[in-house]
Amino acid sequence: MEELEVNHVEEIQERLIHMVGDRVRVKANMGRTRVIERMGIIKTVHPAVFIVEVDERRGRKSRQSYQYVDVLTGSVELFDPESGEHLFTPLGNQLEEH
Repeated sequence: MEELEVNHVEEIQERLIHMVGDRVRVKANMGRTRVIERMGIIKTVHPAVFIVEVDERRGRKSRQSYQYVDVLTGSVELFDPESGEHLFTPLGNQLEEH
């Protein structure tokens, strides 16, 4: 999967619609230096959020919802589980590159 430069929430949503069922690694900045990193599958895409079913301890699963704007700003990062590459370039990183 190639990395996609995005600067609109609609572009992120459109790309994720085509990724439903795909496995991803999610890294979410929860604030106060708390970062959660999990593997999961994109389950559904809604107008404001997308749902990832993540693998928990002892084989259990849970569903986490994330906002597209958090992907845009880099608070939530999505990675290809095979290559480890970003699936989206956060907006802040795009500004630094130009």
